[in-house]
Amino acid sequence: MRLDKFLKVSRLIKRRTLAKEVSDQGRILVNGIQAKASTNVKVGDELTIRFGQKVVTVKIERILETTKKEEAAEMYSVVKEERVPTES
Repeated sequence: MRLDKFLKVSRLIKRRTLAKEVSDQGRILVNGIQAKASTNVKVGDELTIRFGQKVVTVKIERILETTKKEEAAEMYSVVKEERVPTES
């Protein structure tokens, strides 16, 4: 499954266009390698996503084409979540 579609279906990022923009800005790593929106992801991959002052690392547990809101969180597990210190 494409990275941008996974981010939308799993509800890590609300819209696919936003997921594409974030990946095009180089803010997403798949298994430690900078990823584009078209990068294929599979079960077991680790995604590191930078949201402003926060960095979230998740592991893909399931790949589903469509999902209900309640099931979306089952598609991944959070490995770690950390704040990025702001530079003054």
